[in-house]
Amino acid sequence: MIGYQVVIVGGGATGVGVLRDLSMRGISALLLEQGDLAHGTSSRFHGLLHSGARYAVKDPVSAAECIEENLILKRIAANCISDTGGWFVQMSEDDPTYVKQWIAGCARANIPIREISPAEAYKKEPLIGNNVVRVFEVPDATVDGFKLVWANAKSARHYGGDFRTYHRVEQLLKEDQQIFGVRARNLLNGEELIVHCDIVVNAAGAWASQIADSIGISLEVICDKGTLLAFNQRLCQRVVNRLHPPSDGDIFVPHETITILGTTSEIVDSPQETIPQENEVKRLLSLGEDVLPSLMEHRVIRAFAGVRPLHREDSEAPGAAEEGREVSRTFALIDHGVQDGVQGLVSIVGGKFTTYRLMAEKVTDWVAERLGNTTPCRTSEEKLIPEISEAMRREAQRLLPSAVAEKMLERLGEDAEGVLAEIQRNPEKAQMLCECEMVCIAEVEKVAADQDAHHLADIRRKTRLGMGTCQGAFCAYRALPLLWQEKGKYDSLQDELKRFINQRWKGIRPVLWGQQLRETELARAIYGSILQVNATKDE
Repeated sequence: MIGYQVVIVGGGATGVGVLRDLSMRGISALLLEQGDLAHGTSSRFHGLLHSGARYAVKDPVSAAECIEENLILKRIAANCISDTGGWFVQMSEDDPTYVKQWIAGCARANIPIREISPAEAYKKEPLIGNNVVRVFEVPDATVDGFKLVWANAKSARHYGGDFRTYHRVEQLLKEDQQIFGVRARNLLNGEELIVHCDIVVNAAGAWASQIADSIGISLEVICDKGTLLAFNQRLCQRVVNRLHPPSDGDIFVPHETITILGTTSEIVDSPQETIPQENEVKRLLSLGEDVLPSLMEHRVIRAFAGVRPLHREDSEAPGAAEEGREVSRTFALIDHGVQDGVQGLVSIVGGKFTTYRLMAEKVTDWVAERLGNTTPCRTSEEKLIPEISEAMRREAQRLLPSAVAEKMLERLGEDAEGVLAEIQRNPEKAQMLCECEMVCIAEVEKVAADQDAHHLADIRRKTRLGMGTCQGAFCAYRALPLLWQEKGKYDSLQDELKRFINQRWKGIRPVLWGQQLRETELARAIYGSILQVNATKDE
């Protein structure tokens, strides 16, 4: 049994944001996550850092929150963000009256917009349709969810915060309507963990209602499934939104060398319902062609889905749960002492990835007030990751190709020092293990040895191993010897490889046509015929 002032349930962006803020204020905190950090909704989205313009008409509160946090995150987390800019494009069939409402909404939310001519737009983005009527530039950007979550976790640890992955909270503990701890299960070895605390922060996202239900509290969280498509090339250089009421398949988001098209919206019964369906893929492609007519000529490498945890306020229409897009994207902080008579429990639900820091600040303010801590929040001022020294940057570029060095420094930050030292001792470890994402042997070796890496998929989330065009076909098996070096830490290599390939297969299966089908047949031959690993439908 161990004790902290605060236990946080959930290791997505909001949970680690709360951990960082609490730790920076000197409040002892432990975060418990049932999987790896960012394995849920915080990595299963289009990676858009919203300007707020998407919500300027129907959700002005969210719009104002997004533009404020957009500017803060660009300042404190620049290494996790690509400041691509964004466009909202009005097509000839789109309602011009909505455009007028949108312009007025952006002005009210202080979202800067600049109109450019269709002729200029065609020069910069030649794939967009020739029926564009108006184009407006907004400060959208793209964000790497994995990188941002881990940057928060590392910063929190620097300030004394603690987190444990693969620990599922099974029960909140209370006595006389006062929370005094949690009971969790280590999913790696089955051991039970009892943690005593003064306050529990329920930041479990789509699982938040299950946490509250462990002590009989009803918490309405709407599970809104969104499916997205990843293309194997950069179809546009900036985020391209369609200028109409938010709908399915109307955002193109460029990431590194790929493009993500999203998203759908469907209310589901469980946060586990994340398997993309063929009909969703077809719908996204059909809608995406309205903006990029040549879309079907380009290769889709995978489909993936996440579940948005939405919260409906009492003032919203009772039927809103039937359509996820009708539910506000702002967040709610729920004091269960006021709402349910249970002291020491707060839930944070709803919101956007873009507003995670603001959500964490509001939660931490609530916690600090109850603990008598008067230290102010500094998360909007202090950078997430210290600047890389010029000496380290020069050393990285001396030992590795320039692009590889930059990617590695972005992913690891100060932790890259150990990788560079290992390459200096053994230059062969500078070889590429994953060519698609430019990941060298030494980087994977370092991450495999991390105390919080337990599966090959955990290494993927930290390094992007297997997330490129080949989807793990040529790099997954190369990583196995590095897992073998960590004797007893990982499952059998056969099990690790099978689990990894099946996770990739889940997203590949709905897009099996053309070049993707041919490459998948090659991967199947490698893993099925040579290594005796076969994909299964259920994993």
